[in-house]
Amino acid sequence: MLELFQGPLFISILAAMVRIATPLLFSAMGELVTQRAGIWNISVEGTMLLGAVVAYVIASSTGSPWLALLVAVIACALLSLVMSYVTIVLKSEQFIAGLAVNLLASGLTLFWFQTYIIGRDPPKFAGFEAVEIPYLSDIPVLGTVLFSQRLLTYVGFLIPLAVWFFLYRTRYGLEVRCVGENPKALDVKGLGVGRRQCLAIMFGSVMSGFGGAFLMLGYSDRFVPDLIAGRGWLVVVAIIAGNWMPFRVVGAIFVFAFLEAVGIHAQVVGVSIPHHVFLVLPYVASLVLLAGLRSRTHQPVALGIPYRRE
Repeated sequence: MLELFQGPLFISILAAMVRIATPLLFSAMGELVTQRAGIWNISVEGTMLLGAVVAYVIASSTGSPWLALLVAVIACALLSLVMSYVTIVLKSEQFIAGLAVNLLASGLTLFWFQTYIIGRDPPKFAGFEAVEIPYLSDIPVLGTVLFSQRLLTYVGFLIPLAVWFFLYRTRYGLEVRCVGENPKALDVKGLGVGRRQCLAIMFGSVMSGFGGAFLMLGYSDRFVPDLIAGRGWLVVVAIIAGNWMPFRVVGAIFVFAFLEAVGIHAQVVGVSIPHHVFLVLPYVASLVLLAGLRSRTHQPVALGIPYRRE
């Protein structure tokens, strides 16, 4: 067990942690903005799955991972319209709506995938390759861990900073947070609550689709139905564990990613502990983090409450 945390193997675990965290960062930052706007959108899992399967179909058909990423993002943006209509226009219960969208996306992706590969083996494709940053990639340890990743991983490092700046340093970000705290105050000023929530849902779905597509294009060459494997639910837990604060959410995500990386390497090394123990570690960590957050919370006051003009 101790050999996992020594020498090159530990460096490999850290590099894997960064790779695993990247799609979660995209999805979590999008979902954070959505929840800050007062919408409990728990359809992250299904949206990531939709992004992954659309990316797979386009990449294996055209050979262009960038086109696949674009089409996947557009597909997830269209899916967000369903969630927006049900929660904002119909004022439906947001948890039920999110579960319904998850089921819809899961069913559609499985149907499209089986239709696409009918009568043949699932085709492979060439996804995103690692891009080493000159000079920085030669730094011992850090070069391997941080500067020998996919191009979009470097973008992922900047996303939390961009979301923090948007939420806390821009007028529109203040309005988004106001929608989640006191939507009536925004409505009184003549600013559209529904429009801002709709845009927040779309942004969250686009980022979740981005995460699912990147998981497909960056680290796999064929689609499997359980590709997302509960990562969408971990994103939702990370936001709660991070107390709806961008950088705390990032910390929770890296905890989950590190534990998953340890589990993967433990299987490769052949640690005597059953590999199922390592598979559940991220979920055990999520329960521990949630149990420890019984103090002051930054949860938006109006989160999950449909706004009705009086």
